[in-house]
Amino acid sequence: MDYIIHPQTAIGHVHLIISNLERSLRFYTEIIGFRILRKNQYEAVLTADGATPLVVLEEKTDAVPKPPRTTGLYHFAILVPDRKSLAQSLFHLLQTGYPLQGASDHLFSEAVYLADPDGNGIEIYADRPREKWEKTENGEYKGVTEPLNVSDLFAQPGIEAWSGLPSKTRIGHIHLHVGDIAKAYDFYVRALGFEATIRMGTHALFVSAGGYHHHIGLNTWAGVGAPPPPTNAVGLRVFSILLLDEEEREKVAERLQHIGASVRRNENSIWTSDPFGNEIELAIQP
Repeated sequence: MDYIIHPQTAIGHVHLIISNLERSLRFYTEIIGFRILRKNQYEAVLTADGATPLVVLEEKTDAVPKPPRTTGLYHFAILVPDRKSLAQSLFHLLQTGYPLQGASDHLFSEAVYLADPDGNGIEIYADRPREKWEKTENGEYKGVTEPLNVSDLFAQPGIEAWSGLPSKTRIGHIHLHVGDIAKAYDFYVRALGFEATIRMGTHALFVSAGGYHHHIGLNTWAGVGAPPPPTNAVGLRVFSILLLDEEEREKVAERLQHIGASVRRNENSIWTSDPFGNEIELAIQP
């Protein structure tokens, strides 16, 4: 029987390379609604609850734009706790006039899409109740992309004025460009132990822990065999996967070593990278 990662596994934080810290901080605090947890000259850690790091922004003075047909970040997804919170965020975004890239209904969630000043993709979304998530005959989740019913979203009673992201906000999932779906399956499902929840032929795969619709999305839309971006390109530096405990982390590390993946250790963390250069920190849940 294949190893299955613990159902409480979740995405922790995303660490982004950006080109101008002050510009990005204005965007992530004033437009998105994060709070600054700590900051130095070249790096800032952002939070929603005043304690939990969710996004790290690292300025590189020699940063270059991410080349279009490379692996790396497609978007990271900010999960707000309920539909009213999504309505508040969307209304605020419309008030600011910041350009949006889309607004969609995926059946299991409703989402708004945009990009930060460096082009890093962002999704802000709210899940529908799990009992309403539909499955196909093969047991995978039915995911669609329909236009978001904005008027219905705004018609909810009790929507309050926007005051930043709610304290229960977290990083719900991350979506990556990869070079090969079969290799991605071997790494994320067979080695890490996530379960495949949605498959779109040979061009997209969604995986999760604990029956969630997806914690990680993987696609070849940048091209099969796409190379990693330059190390000084803006985009994803690393994202963290929160594992239950040290025992679980050691199991995952052993499986990664078994398939020949890099496993690097320091005092508090274990780091690895997928076959496409996407860096991952294996962390322990607080």
